[in-house]
Amino acid sequence: MKIIILGAGQVGSSVAAALSSENNDITVVDNDPSKLKELAERLDIRTVQGHASLPSVLGHAGAEDADLIIALTSSDEVNLIACEMADIVYKTPTKIARLREAEYLQHPELTAKTRAAVDVAISPEGLVCQHVQRLIEYPGALQVLDFADGRAQLVAVRAVPGGALVGHEIRDLRTHLPEEVDARVAAIFRDGRPIIPEASTRIESGDEVFFLADRRDIRTVMSELRRVERPVKRVFIAGGGNIGRNLARALESQFNVKVLERSKDRAKRIAEDLLNSIVLVGDCADEALLREENIDQTDVYCALTNDDEANILSAMLAKRLGCQRVIALINRPAYAELVEGGTIDIAVSPQQVTLGALLTWIRQGTMVRVHSLRRGMAEAIEAVAVGDRRTSKVIGRALEELQLPDAATIGGIVRGEKLLIAHHDVVIEPNDHVIVFLVDKRQLSKVEALFRTDATWI
Repeated sequence: MKIIILGAGQVGSSVAAALSSENNDITVVDNDPSKLKELAERLDIRTVQGHASLPSVLGHAGAEDADLIIALTSSDEVNLIACEMADIVYKTPTKIARLREAEYLQHPELTAKTRAAVDVAISPEGLVCQHVQRLIEYPGALQVLDFADGRAQLVAVRAVPGGALVGHEIRDLRTHLPEEVDARVAAIFRDGRPIIPEASTRIESGDEVFFLADRRDIRTVMSELRRVERPVKRVFIAGGGNIGRNLARALESQFNVKVLERSKDRAKRIAEDLLNSIVLVGDCADEALLREENIDQTDVYCALTNDDEANILSAMLAKRLGCQRVIALINRPAYAELVEGGTIDIAVSPQQVTLGALLTWIRQGTMVRVHSLRRGMAEAIEAVAVGDRRTSKVIGRALEELQLPDAATIGGIVRGEKLLIAHHDVVIEPNDHVIVFLVDKRQLSKVEALFRTDATWI
């Protein structure tokens, strides 16, 4: 595909890096020549300096024959106007806009097929908020991802000493679970390296284990890999920006929520917007304040300011003061890799959360949902089996017959309302939603080809 990315910030750079590795023709537009130079030196892409919403700049970037424009600048208004210019002047087929202001997203007519210049509106703040909310609802999870509208979930957990399955082979999972519960280990990462799971693979302490199960059975399966953690009651949110405020609003009906905001004026507005949350004014790195607010009795501390260093330091401080679990929002990938799994339990990367949503819209054909995992190293893909036995390489065939690449495993199949955990003799039927875990993105084209329909295939 020929893709134009508007904005060379952290999200735009991450998207460019991910898409350039998939044989796409990428052009990045930004006002800042230093950002463009850094990107061009690192990636095999074309760059154009200029204001992203100007028709002349879009034309210079190749909008007249582009397949897709992704507007990811820091300005909602620039993103909207750029999509409109691309639609009116260049008839670009697909336009995706990043929109941070919640009020824009409350108007679905912005993306109405018949009249709008924007085909897809994506809110990174909204996606991060949903991501953190899931982590709080499932104590002990590193990631919680939905497939087939939530009928199946892929969950990542770190195996710890004391877990029933730690030190045992994967085949023992079946004997540990209740008869009505089924699950599939899709992948294991050990010391940062992927392991394609076999029945004889032994789960070790420290392994990052990805498993697929029906959402009703997630907690049961998690209890096999780590000690059951007490339910969350108290949540402390540092940072009253869009993410912090929206997360508090989403959680306050279920949990006791406190929000800490540095700006007195901003704190006042947040307090007026929330119903049951306590809003405090102060510095998230103030040890005396955290002690006074009983941080040692808090179940989850979320550092969600717009400053990576402040988030890291305050989360480490909260952990040292006795908070059970700490989550930090970290934009720089190098920082996230450095701190996650140590003092900080989970480092949330807005770029990776956003990337999965973007890839869902960018991928061709039958890929209806894509989640980016492990800082972009791996992906979880939901593909729909379309056609019939003559035109499809998968329909009418058992899983053991499929010519999957070495780096791919099938976790399960959603058929109607039911999740079928992948076993070698399961036969794929038309319209099945097949959940594939891919630990090497270089083999993505082989997975896409497998689910592509041909005029005749026998």
